Amino acid sequence: MTTIKKIRLLIIFYMVALVAAGVTAFPVESELNLLCSLLSINPETLAELQGSFIEPVLSWLYGVKEGITETNDKYPYLAYGFDWLAYAHLMIAALFVGPYIDPIKNKWVIYWGIFACISIFPLAFICGPIRSIPFYWTLVDCSFGLFGILPLIWCVRLIKQLEKETVQNQL
Repeated sequence: MTTIKKIRLLIIFYMVALVAAGVTAFPVESELNLLCSLLSINPETLAELQGSFIEPVLSWLYGVKEGITETNDKYPYLAYGFDWLAYAHLMIAALFVGPYIDPIKNKWVIYWGIFACISIFPLAFICGPIRSIPFYWTLVDCSFGLFGILPLIWCVRLIKQLEKETVQNQL
């Protein structure tokens, strides 16, 4: 497989992941209801699990579900923030069309993506405690930065290789 094809496959993968992450922000209440239903997370189950290692995680998820449901019932316009979150993901995905078309000319987008992935860490560790996000969930949030940066670093290496190949072909 050529270097340009490898780069494009990575970029397509990245764009699809961003779109998937964005689209899931639209139906967040339905998704939380489904998750709690599938995992049988309810007050009775939580009472049975009291003191277990998994109970704090499930209690927090149930609390988030209840909070989103109650907020959407009383203040549905606040869910508009999730719509903007989804929109931002879709627009960020669209930004990667540039390096898909011309990776060398638009490699700055890849570097910007790396910066965005690194920036997740201070945001999560500063805002998480302010918003009463449990530490384990802060780590889940940080995993998006960690796993997001890996294909981008691979892309940078491949773009450098493509630049060398391009120079070689011009000689």
